[in-house]
Amino acid sequence: MYVRLLVVEDEPRVSRVLRQGLEEDGHAVDVTAYGEEAIWFATENAYSVIILDIMLPDIDGFEVCARLRAHKCWTPILMLTALEDVHNRAKGLDGGADDYLAKPFSFVELGARLRALARRGENPRPAVLSVGSLRLDPAARRAWRGSAELALTTRELRLLELFMSHPGEMLSRSRILEEIWDFAFDGGSNVVDQLVARLRRKVDHPFGTSDIETIRGAGYRLRIE
Repeated sequence: MYVRLLVVEDEPRVSRVLRQGLEEDGHAVDVTAYGEEAIWFATENAYSVIILDIMLPDIDGFEVCARLRAHKCWTPILMLTALEDVHNRAKGLDGGADDYLAKPFSFVELGARLRALARRGENPRPAVLSVGSLRLDPAARRAWRGSAELALTTRELRLLELFMSHPGEMLSRSRILEEIWDFAFDGGSNVVDQLVARLRRKVDHPFGTSDIETIRGAGYRLRIE
């Protein structure tokens, strides 16, 4: 899969390495070190993915991401930064980023994450997802069953968001792995089944519902009421 990418990175060495590696993989790459210029690039051109550093010389990556989403630019964003703490990761994802990768990183993992994001394409993020009695606010990272708020982990929220973005659609285990973990993972592992089981215990069992269905030998589906 060869795509057009925008790299927003102010460290010259990292920028050169990214451009060279991505172009060697056959991608078309535009590069800028400035957030304001990145916003112009992203709103004037069609990119498959934006690789966005947080620490920039003018406005930071969080502001770039927020302003792009405010401009209805839904190009998938991979945030790239040396800041590895949970607060900054959550801030980036809550601000509209699609994935997060900390430096130093391997090109194998970067490539896998880019392919997963490119497959998603530009999908507008509704303010609140609603399926039956389930509601989920992607920006606030909160979910409810009726009037009861659900206590979900970050990964459980991401899985519920995936189900609610594709109601009634069968999602294979391999697709869930790609969407939730974002990079190559052991496809024979039962991590997907374990995550689905945990989600069911929180969104179905306490309410006497069985909306998350198992499609034997294929995957899972969120039933439409």
